[in-house]
Amino acid sequence: MGRLRRSRTHHGIRDNSRKFRTRAYTKDLDQIHDDLKGENFAKLKSQPIDADKTGLGQHYCVHCARYFPNDDQLQQHEKTKLHKRRVKKTLEEPYTQKEADAAAGMGAADNGKRGGSSHQSRNAEDVKMQ
Repeated sequence: MGRLRRSRTHHGIRDNSRKFRTRAYTKDLDQIHDDLKGENFAKLKSQPIDADKTGLGQHYCVHCARYFPNDDQLQQHEKTKLHKRRVKKTLEEPYTQKEADAAAGMGAADNGKRGGSSHQSRNAEDVKMQ
């Protein structure tokens, strides 16, 4: 009896999975959070006409970082679960680099107050005990 299938198939090839992962990449939440700030939001909502973008770049969802062909599809998109989830995520304040370093234990050490006040109080307690 011969083989039933070939020994190699596409699921073991690393390049295919990388290709699909990078194709679906969108903006990160911290980048979108920057876009939602005052003047950036106004610029993204009123962009100049660009023939290379979908819908000439006129129908843009800032929360999802997506262009739509017309205003009707943008309105439908704003009613979807995916958009509502994305809006909820963008309302949260993103972590700063300082907070990330502190969580990893790389922040500044907290050694108490300077000046030796805690050291002096220990000596006073030792004297009282004797």
